Amino acid sequence: MTLMKPESLNKSILKLAIPSILANITVPLVGLVDTAVAGRLGDTAALGAIAIGSMLFDLLYWNFGFLRVGTGGVTAQAFGREDNKDIMKSLVQGLGTALAGAILLISIQWAFAAAAFAILDCSPQVEALAREYFFIRIWAAPATLSLFVFRGWFIGMQNTVIPMSVDITINLVNVGASIYLGLFSPLGFPGIAWGTLIAQYSGLALAITLMLVKYSNLFDHIDLKGSFSREHLKTFFGMNGNLFIRSLCFMGIYCGYTSLASKFGDTPLAVSGIIMKLFMLYSYFTDGFAYAGEALTGRYIGSRDEARLKRTLRLLFNWTIALGAVSMAVYGFGGKWMIRALTTEPHVLDAANSYIIWMIIMPLASCPAFMWDGIYIGATASTQMRNSMILACVGFFAIFFLLQPLLGFNALWYAYIGHLVIRTVFLTAIWPRTYREIFTTM
Repeated sequence: MTLMKPESLNKSILKLAIPSILANITVPLVGLVDTAVAGRLGDTAALGAIAIGSMLFDLLYWNFGFLRVGTGGVTAQAFGREDNKDIMKSLVQGLGTALAGAILLISIQWAFAAAAFAILDCSPQVEALAREYFFIRIWAAPATLSLFVFRGWFIGMQNTVIPMSVDITINLVNVGASIYLGLFSPLGFPGIAWGTLIAQYSGLALAITLMLVKYSNLFDHIDLKGSFSREHLKTFFGMNGNLFIRSLCFMGIYCGYTSLASKFGDTPLAVSGIIMKLFMLYSYFTDGFAYAGEALTGRYIGSRDEARLKRTLRLLFNWTIALGAVSMAVYGFGGKWMIRALTTEPHVLDAANSYIIWMIIMPLASCPAFMWDGIYIGATASTQMRNSMILACVGFFAIFFLLQPLLGFNALWYAYIGHLVIRTVFLTAIWPRTYREIFTTM
């Protein structure tokens, strides 16, 4: 076998990563615009409500993160094996699960909201606005969960251009609709939620259309009865059960972050939401390389090409570490300006400027963790991914509660960075054994 040159592997990585990065550039715009619109409604409670409302949907949707993760890894390996039947089976199983999940979420929306606000410690003004936001946006669940599946499937097919087109469409529609409905229509604050609802269904319509155009030749390989047979469903839910537990741990950390911040008051809650949204600017860039790692790892495992896999992994880590270093410099020089772009509230600005250092540190702490996530997704190593997040979740809360009496609000940032370090150390340590198991059991 002729080894692919590093230059060619870099081209393969960039061909997958760049469209994802271009799409992801627009993703944080949605959260940033939502925050900016809320920040200009003249009420600090609106900023807190956006943070709480976003957290509630992350709480719901992260439970279904396995739809994208599981679909992407399985599809990439089937692509590497050139197995069209398995390629379509992963899509059919994913969409069936997404629709069932959406029905469940809509049916439990009132009970979920009641339970959530019984636990969350926020002011009555924040709660009232967050409830209004939640009960509008929940009706986007069928589109949102289906888009998880389509995004994973397209990435597994080594095609990041279509999800880029879909994501950009969703986010531009969301930005335009949220600004218009939130600031220039009688709806006001609820218009932000209506903008998201409209955008999600616009994206789903485009994803279905592009799939029908690009992959119509694969429809002959659909086997509905076989896809939902007991044997295949057992395999599907066995892997995705581990990924579901992983999603619960992600949810626990993120919700813990927001909930713990809310206990310090509305201003610290607003600060934590702003800094996290700005940090996500970096994470959406590095996710482009994680998606490339997911697609290429799955492809080369499916084709049993160990040489290209090893070279690709080295190059992927080089890219993400370089990106982390650049991001730290950007946050260091432009952090204050970025915060001012999101809010005009003087007391929020003053408080946020004191915590910019954490925004600078987080890219370095997170880049290897994000990259390993993509690699393990492509390897469909769901047990290892589950275990890493269980440890990270326990570590997050342990660090916070140990340090909070001494450090106050700063303990939250130590805890968040600590969970990233735990993920990195664990996944790095177990990769040699995971790699051997993959190539000895195939």
